[in-house]
Amino acid sequence: MKRLLGVLLVTLSIFAMMANTQVFAKTELTMFYPVAVGGPLTKIMDKLVSDFEAENPDITVKAIYSGNYFDTMIKAMTALKGGNPPTLAVLLSTELYTLIDKDAIIPFDDLISTPQEKKWLNSFYPALMENSRYVGKTWSIPFQRSTIVMYYNKDAFRKAGLNPDAPPATWDELVDMGKKLVVKDSSGKVIQWGLEIPSSGYPYWMFQALCYQNGEVLMNNKGNKVYFNKPGVVQALQFWKDLSYKYGIMPKGTIEWGTLREDFLKQKTAIMWHSTGNLTAVKKNASFDFGVAMLPAKKQRGTPTGGGNFYIFKKSSPKERKAALKFIKWMTQPVRVAQWSIGTGYMGTRPDAYETDELKNYVKSFPTAAIARDQLKYATAELSVHENDRVYKILDDAIQAALTGAETPEAALQRAQKQADRILKRYQ
Repeated sequence: MKRLLGVLLVTLSIFAMMANTQVFAKTELTMFYPVAVGGPLTKIMDKLVSDFEAENPDITVKAIYSGNYFDTMIKAMTALKGGNPPTLAVLLSTELYTLIDKDAIIPFDDLISTPQEKKWLNSFYPALMENSRYVGKTWSIPFQRSTIVMYYNKDAFRKAGLNPDAPPATWDELVDMGKKLVVKDSSGKVIQWGLEIPSSGYPYWMFQALCYQNGEVLMNNKGNKVYFNKPGVVQALQFWKDLSYKYGIMPKGTIEWGTLREDFLKQKTAIMWHSTGNLTAVKKNASFDFGVAMLPAKKQRGTPTGGGNFYIFKKSSPKERKAALKFIKWMTQPVRVAQWSIGTGYMGTRPDAYETDELKNYVKSFPTAAIARDQLKYATAELSVHENDRVYKILDDAIQAALTGAETPEAALQRAQKQADRILKRYQ
């Protein structure tokens, strides 16, 4: 009898341990996260993840910092092919068609059920959702989003006799002011350029801004056609080239995305076009008075939206999807969006974030922080098509060929159009 009782107690103890383990078993999420611009992004992300885990002890989030956006996409696709993709990832919003074509992600509509969740799904700026929705479903959630903005050195403007509170609002003004901002040493060498627009890293993005300012869009809303050879598009690339070769306000050849911010901070250029995601880093490190403005207009003002969205991968368990949705909803609460915007320079992705005390006070003390948000009224969806990477490379190569003088803008874009048409034909 004693032996039977002992066995029973041991059995009950084992069951209790198993039950206890199940109660406290954590759901582990793996998240791929890119670091594409300056600022203390990884520290801020680590802090947010830590805060989330403290509030949700049943979930752990392993953030894997995986290089820039393109590196992160390659790693995500490699992991997918190997049968072990991340649970969720922050990838370019423009990767939508590629991820759908590969059956890699699940739409958020399949994960939400309550009225509150449906309200959350519609709480983001409409311009940021243009790259998030397809065939009536929402496939990704805006997170670190941006537009291209114009950073300018107010001290350099003063030295050139320009109004530091009146940056160029048109292409003509950009050229006129750019000429006055060029500074040369006694030998005639340029020591400060009037303008620098990066032509490596994401040249298609900068080019899309110029095209939209000239009244042109580069793709249709189905992701299966591009318009690279339209006259207004050719004119936009010719103007970009002319900034160097005709007007002499920008260096010839390639301008590196990764080092342009340092050029601006070292006052090697008086104006730069770059992501609003650099705002906090510039604010922290600039030794001079600087301003931020919307991009100038030709026929209209214009910029593509940019940046990364949250995606949930299809090869995940229902429990993991539920936990991933909880994490993404937590990360995109107005107060978190405000914290992220203040800490990084990325724009707040939803209007009510700007109603939080944190972001209201920040914008009041630093009005520049609202420029990217205000520019959304002039924004268009970022270039996104099927087989995105291949089409990007085709367009990027054409841009580089024109800017380096290897081809005329027209010839380069005609070639790019033919190559893209061949790729996209199967999707039409």
